[in-house]
Parts: sequence; structure tokens; C-alpha cells
Amino acid sequence: MIGEHSSKQYDNELEAIRSKVLLMGGIVETQFLDAMTCFRIGNPERADRVMREDDAVNQLEVSLDDACSHLIVRRQPAANDLRTIMATIKVITDLERIGDEATKIARTAKALHARGAVTVNHYEMVRGIANNTSDMLHDALDAFARNDGKQALQLIAQDAVIDHEFRSIMRNLITFMMEDPRTISAALDTLWVAKAIERIGDHAKNIAEYVIYVVEGKDIRHTKTAPIPDDVPAQAE
Repeated sequence: MIGEHSSKQYDNELEAIRSKVLLMGGIVETQFLDAMTCFRIGNPERADRVMREDDAVNQLEVSLDDACSHLIVRRQPAANDLRTIMATIKVITDLERIGDEATKIARTAKALHARGAVTVNHYEMVRGIANNTSDMLHDALDAFARNDGKQALQLIAQDAVIDHEFRSIMRNLITFMMEDPRTISAALDTLWVAKAIERIGDHAKNIAEYVIYVVEGKDIRHTKTAPIPDDVPAQAE
């Protein structure tokens, strides 16, 4: 009876932590969407809100890390449960870093529009990669919520698409800057935003990898487990 009661308490505490992690995920997802809206249309008030929300994300990271540490000390979880907690801690870190990247986008967007250094296609340059990354982040959080290893594995392959899009954007922006030096300021801002989006994709991929670690007990980081989509050209050696 005591063992069963203790196990139920552990399950309840872990579920409470996971719920807060998903809350944190929802906040950073909104941060990203709002930051991209700022990049598209300006709106300094919304940019300021994105930056303020980063403080809430940071506080959630601290409190959740503390909750996970206390759970390990109090419950001394067995191998499978310990794996879940350690993966959750890593997800928390990636979510905090997504919030940081969204804040960078909002800050850059605010400065870009304040200077009036806006080009007609500055948002169109990153619209595709932003949409793909937003979908990837949403699906990664969904896979985490449902412990869906199959969905997580499919997501990892999408990171190659985002990386390819970033390289294409970078080449186009370099061409614009070479052809018309007047575009350098706006082009560099657009490049920083594209890089921040690409990094968000990396963090979403990390979350998917942690889901697979929890579900299957396999650490697939730095491996070539996921297939590369057919529409991504192979890189030259």
C-alpha cells in the first residue's frame, strides 16, 4: 500500500511538471508567432510584449528545474522514470532558448522598423522557413505531450528542410547586398532573423529527440537515424 501510494504521488508530481512544461511551450510558441508578426508589420508594443514574456519563460525554467531536482531527491526514481525526468529537464532548457531566439527576432524587428530600413521582400524572404519552423515546434510539443515517438522521428527529418531553406536565404541575401549596398542594413537584419528561426528549428528537433529517448530508451543525438526528405539536395562532400 505504501509503495502504491508513493508511486501515485510520484506520477502526480511528474504530471504537474509536464503540464507546466507544456504551458512554457505554449508561451514560447506564442512568442515566436508574435515576433514574426512584428517582423512583418512592425508594432513596437507587441515586440516589447515578446521581450517581457521572456522574463516569465526564464522564471518558469528556474522553477521547473528546481521541481525536477527535488523530485529526483525525494523519489529517487528508477531507470525509466529517471530517464523521463532528465529528458524533461533538457526540454525545459530548449524551450527557454526558443524564447531567447523569439526575443532576438522581436528586438531586431523593432529596430528594423524604427530605422525605416524596410525592404519590400524582407518578410517574404523568411516566410517559408518561419511557417515550417512554427509547424515543427507545434508538432514537437504535441509529440512531447503524447509521448509519440513515431511523430517525433518524422519531425527530426524536417530539420534538414529548414537548414536547406536557411542556406538558400543566406545566398539570396548575399546576392542582394552585393548588387545594391543600400540593402545591406535590412539584409543583415533579415539574415539574423533567419538564423534565429533556424535555431528554433534546431531546438524543436532536440525536443523530438528527447521524446524518442523517453519512449524508446535510445539516444539518437548526433546520429543519422532520421531519413533526409527527398526534396532536400544532398550537400557536397
